[in-house]
Amino acid sequence: MTLFGIQILRAAAALMVVWHHARHEAGMMAARGAGPTLDPGTLLPWWGGVDLFFVISGFVIVHASGRLFGAPGGRARFLAHRVARVVPLYWLVSLIVLALAIARPDWLGEAAALVREPGTILAGFLFWPAARPDGAIQPLYGLGWTLNYEVFFYGLFVLGLGFGWRGAVAWLALALVLLVSVGALVPALPVPVRFWANPIVLEFLVGAGLALAHREGLRPGSAVRLGLGVMGLLGLALAARLLGDDGSADGVLRPLLVGLPSALLVTAALGPARDAAQVAALPALTRGLVILGNASYALYLVHPFALRLGREALLRLGLAPVLHPWGSVVVMLAGSVAAALLVHRFVERPLSRWARDRLDPGTAQNRVRPVPAPVPTGPRAD
Repeated sequence: MTLFGIQILRAAAALMVVWHHARHEAGMMAARGAGPTLDPGTLLPWWGGVDLFFVISGFVIVHASGRLFGAPGGRARFLAHRVARVVPLYWLVSLIVLALAIARPDWLGEAAALVREPGTILAGFLFWPAARPDGAIQPLYGLGWTLNYEVFFYGLFVLGLGFGWRGAVAWLALALVLLVSVGALVPALPVPVRFWANPIVLEFLVGAGLALAHREGLRPGSAVRLGLGVMGLLGLALAARLLGDDGSADGVLRPLLVGLPSALLVTAALGPARDAAQVAALPALTRGLVILGNASYALYLVHPFALRLGREALLRLGLAPVLHPWGSVVVMLAGSVAAALLVHRFVERPLSRWARDRLDPGTAQNRVRPVPAPVPTGPRAD
């Protein structure tokens, strides 16, 4: 059964991040004389797609792990599935960025300096926060900073799997609130601890709490969900006005102003679960968003490549001035979506399946289905 509203929100979160970066690429085109500069004002905090992702992730990880709580081998199975889901595609794109940093360092700017820092590169592949030469705590592939938080959350969650639903969420609350408190009170923490102590990690906790509430019977009606959705969007619009276009905010301002409205949107998405046949019967646009939600991880990881290629294509074909910046943003967004769907279908899914079958062989056995042909009941004459 699928909570298709959550899948649609995953698509929306990824599209918000892509739109944010596409606007940046349009600004780069304007700097090269290909059309006017975009208005810096923004309707929503498009960078807040990351915060929405974090709340969704907290919800999905707890919600989807119901059968693993207290089960023998539950921790190993959880880790196997998370590694298979996250690592292969991220390592692949990181290797591509590493190759570009070696072959064309002028394309990557300050990130190319990491070629001379093999320890920092290795830390990025292992999802361990490390500082670049410029002081930024980011891996070689800059988008990986969010995955460093994701993997840290997985590590905390797997420790609580043996405590049951309520115990696991209580453990997450204790660990994350304590960590953020230490980060606020102790000025000179080691780099990884300082990174993990960012209040943004509380957004995972909010999502986990929503999953527990859903487990305990939270089923808001249609009217309530509509109201929560409107409130969430209004909250994000307010955050855009208060925090601006770059998402810079100190302390708990970001999880308060963006994380809480994101939680309202996640709650609004908690409609009835549907099976595959019911999802297939949804209207085409809704079904397409569900499909894009399935490909949201690929969209998040590959869109910088697609945006850069789209920008250069529009410039070299002379289309950027004709399309106006907003037209260019839409074209680059569409190209990113198309690239993500292809990567999801032909790269991400096969890689994840391959990794899962090796890390958790029981998964492959469970996928075997009986053939439709009748089974002979007597001896066969050869």
